[in-house]
Amino acid sequence: MSESSKVAIVTGAGSGIGKAITERLLMDGWKVFGLDLKASGIPEGAEAIEADVADEGDLRAVIRRLRSRHGRLDALVSNAGLSEFKSLAQCSLDDWNRILTANLTATFLLARECEKLLRESKGAIVATTSTRAHMSEPDTHAYSASKGGLLALTHSLAISLGPDVRVNCISPGWINVSDQEPTSEQHAQHPAGRVGRPEDVASMVAYLLDPEAGFITGAEFILDGGMTRKMIYT
Repeated sequence: MSESSKVAIVTGAGSGIGKAITERLLMDGWKVFGLDLKASGIPEGAEAIEADVADEGDLRAVIRRLRSRHGRLDALVSNAGLSEFKSLAQCSLDDWNRILTANLTATFLLARECEKLLRESKGAIVATTSTRAHMSEPDTHAYSASKGGLLALTHSLAISLGPDVRVNCISPGWINVSDQEPTSEQHAQHPAGRVGRPEDVASMVAYLLDPEAGFITGAEFILDGGMTRKMIYT
């Protein structure tokens, strides 16, 4: 089947990493359903859909629409998420639940709703986790827990959905999604010599969705310019 006939869902498609992933898949000839809370930033060429990935009803409506329009789904890129850092004393249960729902539960819901279509197409899932699944700064409790849970969910889904569906995750480190250029010192602290770009993650997503990655499932790919391998003493 030609690449141009393949269909992908990308969540968080309106900005940052999700926007870069959407642009890359469009460039590679995919049909892309781009989901975000606001459709305005979703790249031209994608089917822009306003949806809350934490809302079960929204996701079911998206899958109905996709099935009606295309009748297939070849890839799910679960990228949307929230980051909010508060001290342990300041982090309310509502704060905790909001972050875990957006960053972890949403991927579970998407995988469940997409399972049948992905099994039919022998498709793939890629989730965006974070190096904070392995390391932390202060006050990242809910965020780090959600990303660690997403890492575990990745290998759980890989075993449950295999061999029909491959499931992998990418854990970015510092990916610059702002308009402000990092300093030379910030670039230099990375063993790779620079801070990451959204396109770095998009390239890895494109590879993991390609048939050439057909023997890769249940795996985590850390994209951090080598920072998690670097001993730092002050």
